[in-house]
Formats: sequence, C-alpha cells, structure tokens
Amino acid sequence: MNNLFRPKLWTVLQQGYDRQTFVKDLSAGVIVGIVALPLAIAFAIASGVKPEQGLITAILAGFVIAALGGSRVQISGPTGAFIVVIYGIVQQYGYQGLAIATILAGVLLIAAGLSRMGALLKFIPYPLTVGFTSGIALIIFSGQVKDLLGMTSVQVPAGFVEKWEVYAQHVGDVNLWSLGVAAISFAILTLLPRVLRKVPASLVAILLMTLLVQLFHLPVETIGSRFGAVASSIPAPSLPPLSLELIRKLFSPAITIALLGAIESLLSAVVADGMMGTKHRPNMELIAQGVGNVLTPFFGGIPATGAIARTATNIRSGGLTPIAGMIHALTLLLIMIFFGQWAALIPMPVLAAILVVVSYNMSEWRSFVKLLKSPRSDVIVLLSTFILTVVIDLTVAIQVGVVLSAVFFLKSMSDATQVNLISASLRQQEIDVEIDTADLRQQTVPHDVLVYDVQGALFFGAVEQFKETMMQIHEQPRVFILALNNVLSIDASGLHAIEDLMLSMRMRGIAFVVVGPHAQPYVAIERSGLLLSIGESNIFATVAEVLADERFTGPHSNELKSGS
Repeated sequence: MNNLFRPKLWTVLQQGYDRQTFVKDLSAGVIVGIVALPLAIAFAIASGVKPEQGLITAILAGFVIAALGGSRVQISGPTGAFIVVIYGIVQQYGYQGLAIATILAGVLLIAAGLSRMGALLKFIPYPLTVGFTSGIALIIFSGQVKDLLGMTSVQVPAGFVEKWEVYAQHVGDVNLWSLGVAAISFAILTLLPRVLRKVPASLVAILLMTLLVQLFHLPVETIGSRFGAVASSIPAPSLPPLSLELIRKLFSPAITIALLGAIESLLSAVVADGMMGTKHRPNMELIAQGVGNVLTPFFGGIPATGAIARTATNIRSGGLTPIAGMIHALTLLLIMIFFGQWAALIPMPVLAAILVVVSYNMSEWRSFVKLLKSPRSDVIVLLSTFILTVVIDLTVAIQVGVVLSAVFFLKSMSDATQVNLISASLRQQEIDVEIDTADLRQQTVPHDVLVYDVQGALFFGAVEQFKETMMQIHEQPRVFILALNNVLSIDASGLHAIEDLMLSMRMRGIAFVVVGPHAQPYVAIERSGLLLSIGESNIFATVAEVLADERFTGPHSNELKSGS
C-alpha cells in the first residue's frame, strides 16, 4: 500500500504499540472526550439541529476519522466553522437536505484525497481564510445574543442585519436571570483556565450553572424546555430520500462543506505537526474526513472536520496516536448512554457563553487587523470575503474570494511579465538583464539582428502585452531572436502568440530564432508541434551561439527564413 494512502493507525500498530503509550492515549482520550461534550452539544444547537446530533457526529466521525486518518493526533467532530453553512441549509431544506449535502461533501473529500489534492489546499490564500473565518465568528456571536439575554419569546430571523434589528427592538425583553447566568459562565470560562489549565472550563461552567439553576429554580431556558428530552443512544441507520433535483440544489453547499472541511482538517493537522514534530498524510486525512462525513448522516449526524482546539488539547494531555481520538469518541458514547438524559437540564445561556468564547477564539481579529496593512489586493479579498460571509452567504463569499484572489494573482503575474528590445544594449555592452553568459560580451551584434527578451510567465494574462510589443516592430531585420531565458512557464496562449510572431516574421522574410527555453517552455513547444514549425536547428541555448552560427553570417543565411 502506498504510504500516501496508509492510515497513521496502521503505521503505529506496525511500529509496535506498548502499554505505556496506551495509558497516555487513554488519559488524553478521556480528557478530550469530556472537553468535546459541551462543544458538540453547543455546535449542534447553534446549527439549528438537535443536541444529540452533535454528540452522534463527535462519536461516529471522531472514531472513524481517527482510525482512518493521516494524522497521529487529530480530533474530529462538529466545529464552529460549519455552523453558518449548516444553519442555512437546515432552514432552507431541512435536515434531510443537510444529510444529502453532507454525504455529497464526503464523496468530494474522498475524491480529493484519491486525486492527491491534499497538497493543493496550501494554495488557498491566507486573506480569504481569515476573512471567512472572522465572518463566521461574528455570525456565531450574533446568533447567541438571544440566549445570552434570555429573549425566549422573540423570533430571530436568519439574516445578520435583521437579527440586530430585532435585538434592538426587544431590548426591554431581556431576562436578567439569563444575563446573570451568562455572566458567571463567562467568568468561569475566562478565569478558570488561568488557574487550572487541565480542567475543562466549559464542563465546569455547565455543571456549576446547571446545578445553580436547578437548586434555585431560576427562570432560565434549558435544553429540555426548548428541545425536549435528549436521546441517550445512537439511532438505527436510515437513508435520506434522494432526488436528482435536490442533489443539484445542494451541490454548491456541498462544495462549501467539503472545502471548509478540507481546510479545517488539514490546518489542524499542520498545527499538530508543529506541536509534535510529526508529519501528517494530507491525502489520507481527506479520505478519512470524507468517509466520516458520508457515514454520519445515516445516523442523524452533521458535518465534521478536524478541530484545532480539541486536537491541541489531545496533544497537551499526552495523546500520542490515533487511538487517543478513538477513545475520545468512546468516552462521548459512554457519557451519552449513561448521562445523556441529564443534558436536558443544561441552561441555554451557558451554551451561549461557551459559543461566544469559541467565536472570539476563532475570530483571528489580530490577524485581521494586521492584514489591513497588506497590499491593496489582499485587503480587498479580506474585506470582500468577510462582508459577503456576514451579509450574504458563506458559499458566495468563498466563491468570490477565490475568484478575486485568482484575478489579482493573474494581474500581478501579468504586470511582472516584460518584453524588451535588448539589441541596442547588447551592442553598447550595457545590458543589465542576464540572458547570456559572459562570452556574449565579446560578440558584436549586427544592426540587422533584433533580440527581444521576455521576462516572467508567458501566459494568457500577459499575451496582449507581448503582442502589442511585437506589433511595434517596424524594422526589417535579417534575424529576429526571441530570448526565453527568463521565461519559466508558458501556456497555450503564449505558444499561439509565438507561433503568430514566427509566421509574421517569415512572411516578411525574416529568420526567426528562439533562444534559451527552460524545461517547461521547451516541453510545451515540443508537445504542441511548434518545435517542428520553428525548426529544431533554430533553437539555441544562448544569443552568442546564434551570432556564432555561420548560417546567419554567411551568404545563405536567408535559408533560415523557412525554418530549414
């Protein structure tokens, strides 16, 4: 089996797995399972689904992805990044639509892994990632205001702007008891980690505030009062109803889920590598994420991906192998079976406080502010992605962000491409462009020889500039030399432009010569058939070699005009 597609668990077991390692994995897995409990419930509720669906996702996806994944310590499950997408799909298509979109996303992730696209995700621009992540964080925060303030009777719309309009209209409906519970929860979540690093602050907040609300019968909304009883078992698998029309409608959201899942999981794996000094297998990780997302919807689960915070907790707790991730899932299963019924007592303001802290941590506001000082193109991508995520839709934001990033990149590449006449400089020995070796300085460049040097990538974005420069040639030289020494990449548009230039020169009776093509341009010229048209004998390594060739200086130099 190719190492690229070998689960890390397989490698660990082959290398040998001892009792000492298991004890560390067991301890870490139990701790991470406890940490994941409130997050799984909170993410599910914020996404517009039932609390137990978050637990089911963390259990099934967490176990499968750990077993099949390409990272030693990755912890997977529901994450804050998916909240916006899931909520939008559930509101429009219901859970059945979400199940189909998740399965489609899983298939796309598996295909991406099998196609070895894991490494390609590093080309996702950083401003785009920060933009939509910060936008998601703001939306998550906005969605928690209702529960923080105890506005139980207020119907809050899905839109960001509309939400805040409703909040402003119902300021008088604030439940001070809910606000107080949320405030104490914030204090626990922010202060406890400074004192006791290894104690899950979110779990402490839930236990203390649930006990406080129940003992004093505080008028605060709980999971039970909103959703009813929380299931304490995983349901039997069922296939969501499929239709071609629904698949078409959900394909775009599925792409968003797959892209988010890929980015989050691989980013988490990279962070884990940095903390442990290991190296993950990105393609195997994508396949595992895909399998997890195909599986969970059959049991009522939601999209899952690698969770950076839980993965970091796993490492800090001593987790060393994928078995820690599997134990984390089993821990959640046991908690769900034996204590799931008590989850209905958890106050909603506590979960809201937990999600506000999550949104703050994922907001990357420092990176956001820092990026505002970047080049204008990066700032435009950052702000466009952020604003579109908040105001319109995450899917649209990512699509526009990718297109803008590509356009700006192509423009910068086009601006970097230059076409210069360097014959005069060569004759005057004043050229500052390295297209030849030092022996060229000893050559005399005749006045009836034109040398044009191309710098940069000769691709579709730079072809117009190339053509405009060539159209300005009014001389009637004997030889035209196109120097490609500084061209590292060329595409079909560039090849076509060279072919047009060659034909134009030959129609005017001018010999056409190409100098110094690197490996990629030469292979492209050869495969396209342009090498036969130019003539292999008219391809030289340096300008000096052209000028030293007797065919250009002898009485039969005109034979070159036909490419012979």
